[in-house]
Amino acid sequence: MRASIILLAAFLVIPVALHAQKPRERDLELPIGGTPGTLDAITDVAGVEVGHTTLISGSGALVVGKGPVRTGVTVIHPRGKANADPVFAAWFTLNGNGEMTGTTWIQESGLLEGPVAITNTHSVGVVRDAIIQWEVSKKNALQPWWLPVVAETYDGGLNDINGFHVKAEHVLAALDGAGSGLPKEGAVGGGTGMVCHGFKGGIGTASRKLPAEQGGYTVGVLVQCNYGLRRDLRIAGVPVGEEITDLTGCIANTAPVPADSGRRRCDEPRPPGAADEALEQGSIIVVVATDAPLLPHQLKRIATRVSIGVGRQGGFGGNGSGDIFVAFSTANARAWFNDQPVTDVKMLPNDRITPLFQATAQATEAAITNALLAAETMTGANDLRIYAMPVDRMLAAMKKYGRLP
Repeated sequence: MRASIILLAAFLVIPVALHAQKPRERDLELPIGGTPGTLDAITDVAGVEVGHTTLISGSGALVVGKGPVRTGVTVIHPRGKANADPVFAAWFTLNGNGEMTGTTWIQESGLLEGPVAITNTHSVGVVRDAIIQWEVSKKNALQPWWLPVVAETYDGGLNDINGFHVKAEHVLAALDGAGSGLPKEGAVGGGTGMVCHGFKGGIGTASRKLPAEQGGYTVGVLVQCNYGLRRDLRIAGVPVGEEITDLTGCIANTAPVPADSGRRRCDEPRPPGAADEALEQGSIIVVVATDAPLLPHQLKRIATRVSIGVGRQGGFGGNGSGDIFVAFSTANARAWFNDQPVTDVKMLPNDRITPLFQATAQATEAAITNALLAAETMTGANDLRIYAMPVDRMLAAMKKYGRLP
């Protein structure tokens, strides 16, 4: 691998700010349902901050320890990086072939203490350790021990995952560089090397705001999508995956491809009637934030509704998939750390929670769609090329089924 073929600097910190992006689900008026917040992002929930570090370097043949590198880390601060006040939280797994550390304590205490981070499967340990380093180095640290929440999805197709390229300094940069604007989406942060429904996937975010008569609460979602088969992809009920059957993963060089590799060269046509992948593999991590006053048992109910959004998109939690979700509420500030012997908290009555369930499912579907819309075609390790979902053809499918305004 030569320096001249480095695609981008090996260490990129992607700031979180308003910036030009490809059209998003809201811009395209896709009929997913619900009313997006101002940013249509998890950061519509006041206080939430998101940071990315994106690592992209090299091309060509995989050399373990050198690259190509297509990976990173994404962090979500529930109350912002300057506010260590814990939040009520809960987690849920649709299928558990994956990892999210710190969930035992969330389940036991009902609290999320510190940020949530998402990275690749083999970098969970270094990200966890770096968060501890970051927490204990702060002068206002509230406790001497930490159990960080770090989740993963597998990027070993495009990335030199066994090269362990995510380092502590990359995690620290994402933690310190997080902000409250519109997070960058697509092939960034932990989602850099991910594949979703056979297209380039990665990070996506969305939000839904309830009307005033339902409390005016906001539900924000951030996903790292790396799951699903092409044939199952649906957007707003339209079978987009059945309409776009080409543009599957291929090898972007002219060398012969072994017949048993399951791949073809990109300059070779896909054989007529070629079968899609036989098994659904991959994972999706979903973080849900809300300002509604919910207690941990109610947040568990919110986290389970993420599954509906994933299912609407065409995921079903296959055996090889790690579908793990965490939900938190930014209401009830200082419910844990205060000087009172008894703490008063607020909660939404259960008979008023249904609109939040619907908002969670809608925001999840919208966030996955935004990840697909934002991602660009990427060529990674061993010249594997994963194509971006063609927006024009997706819109043509929506029109075909009468699902655009």
